Amino acid sequence: MAVEDLQKSDVMAHLLQSLDEGKDIGHYGRLVFAMVARHFMEEDEVVDYLQKDRDFSEEQARSLVAQVQGRDYNPPRREKILEYQAQQDFPIIPNPDDPDSGNLYRDLNFPEAVYENISGYYEQKADS
Repeated sequence: MAVEDLQKSDVMAHLLQSLDEGKDIGHYGRLVFAMVARHFMEEDEVVDYLQKDRDFSEEQARSLVAQVQGRDYNPPRREKILEYQAQQDFPIIPNPDDPDSGNLYRDLNFPEAVYENISGYYEQKADS
């Protein structure tokens, strides 16, 4: 069910297909994938998918997943993904000219804790 859920997002469907094809999705493509997929897949499934990137080993995949989980990264907003995309060759957002493309929060239903974490961040920012 997790892969089907992720395919509701054009970004995640693109990343999944590219990984299935053994493509190098770049550092930021892997980071975005891990930041999102960890909310829909078991850790080993995320690692297995990341290893499909021909330039990424199991050790590197486990390290990335541990980093993302340890820092509790929230899935990035579209604007952040576009910043990432500008720093690598692989296009993370398949259609960057479409303003709806790459909006992970519109396309996917994340666990409530993700939304609470984002709210808490903005409340802290407003207080400072």
